Amino acid sequence: MIGLLIALVVLLLLPGVWFIATYNALIKLRNFCNESWSGIDTELKRRYDLIPNLVETVKAYAKHERETLEQVTRARNTAVASTGSPQSQARDENQLIHGLDKLFAVAEAYPDLKADRHFLELQQELARTENRIARARRFYNANVRELNTRTEVFPSNIVAGLFNFRGREYFDIDDPVQRGPVAVSIN
Repeated sequence: MIGLLIALVVLLLLPGVWFIATYNALIKLRNFCNESWSGIDTELKRRYDLIPNLVETVKAYAKHERETLEQVTRARNTAVASTGSPQSQARDENQLIHGLDKLFAVAEAYPDLKADRHFLELQQELARTENRIARARRFYNANVRELNTRTEVFPSNIVAGLFNFRGREYFDIDDPVQRGPVAVSIN
């Protein structure tokens, strides 16, 4: 009789314990996604702060490359203002990366600029920032993958549906050529 009562209590408690554990795991994954997105945002802001300094340095040497400099400035301003979904922010980041590529191509045409200490430091700092953005993006996407998996697989999708947990979008760059960091050449 006592064994049957214990078995009955265990059978009733087990789903409750699983339910609570699943709910807590979903909360944890959601918080990991928020935290990792914050890491991407921090590194993007760092990049945005570097770009005006880089543009001003190039501007001092390449006065007639106004169109390229304006394009980079516009792309930077668009990327700074972008606060939408990871997909829309990735689109704006693609435009900025393309503009930076053009900026570095312009810099290649000016030997004095390529040797300028300030320009080289900015270029190196931008390369380090691009690496940090790539790491932050991988960390965010790994957390998104975990959350999306947890919200889609049975039986945790039941708890996710009851408490309105939703999957997240990955932060991906669409153009395969631009999947790597900005090409920086210090020749």
